[in-house]
Amino acid sequence: MTEFWKNNPYYPVSSQYQSIFGEKVYKVPVTTVDDCPNRQGLKGMETCVFCDVWGSAAKAESLDLELQEQIIKYKAHIGQRFGAKKFLVYFQAYTNSFEKVSTLRTQFETAYDFKDVVGLVIGTRPDCLSPKVLELWEEFHQRRHVFVELGVQSFSNRDLEFLKRGHTAEQSIKAVHRIHKNTNVDIGIHLMFGNPGETDQEIIESAKICSGLPITNVKIHNLHVLKNTPLEKTYFEKKFTPIELGQYAHRVQIFLEQLRPDISVHRLAAFASRWDELVAPKWTKDKMKTHQFIVDFMKSNKSQQGLLYTEQT
Repeated sequence: MTEFWKNNPYYPVSSQYQSIFGEKVYKVPVTTVDDCPNRQGLKGMETCVFCDVWGSAAKAESLDLELQEQIIKYKAHIGQRFGAKKFLVYFQAYTNSFEKVSTLRTQFETAYDFKDVVGLVIGTRPDCLSPKVLELWEEFHQRRHVFVELGVQSFSNRDLEFLKRGHTAEQSIKAVHRIHKNTNVDIGIHLMFGNPGETDQEIIESAKICSGLPITNVKIHNLHVLKNTPLEKTYFEKKFTPIELGQYAHRVQIFLEQLRPDISVHRLAAFASRWDELVAPKWTKDKMKTHQFIVDFMKSNKSQQGLLYTEQT
């Protein structure tokens, strides 16, 4: 597998995409929903402590553009900047299965109207997976390729309660198995490190859980504070201290060492694209510097993904 890692101490998702599509593929982030179960307060849920008003939308202006306009605009920008010829339309913000199936179908068809769009990436939650949604994903996967990214965030129920996620670790694990049983889509999960009381052993256990699941990719974030979020209030009340970069790099390293080597990695840390909204930690502003710090940290320790991985029986 290391021949696909391109001198990285981990298996980058770009290499996974290249192995599937035969060339480099770029994600086009779009926004089609502006709500989720937490924000609606369903079943007593509260807004996730880290989520701002944009709900992870990569570009604020996308909220005012029709889907077709977003795809045309961002595809042209990415194509010009990187010389890209193939794209994945990334339904990123909020919960992209929290819609009527008929609406989702129309959105997916709009994406597939573009011949250079080779598939979809769908961000959603472990507790928003109706049978009809799974059927829809499989239908569109049979036509091109569908990746589903679940916002698991943690396999610790203590962390999930602090984050106000509204679902449990057990629900997340069941959701992965349910998607795998009923579809052939590529399954990925998002994890968040730097929660209060987090230990190295919990990070190691998370990697072992991931390695035992039928997933193909993972995305790692550091918990950071944005303006106008519940976490901002907690931070200024001195009830939450963001993780330092050195400690975070250590956590990423021990996670990757235990992670199955064929699970690709999207990113090693979060990046605050709206700098003016970042409260802390400041190192979250610098995407490339943070990435390089973690890579150099692992290389200096002669570490790599899967170094301590043992197949579970």
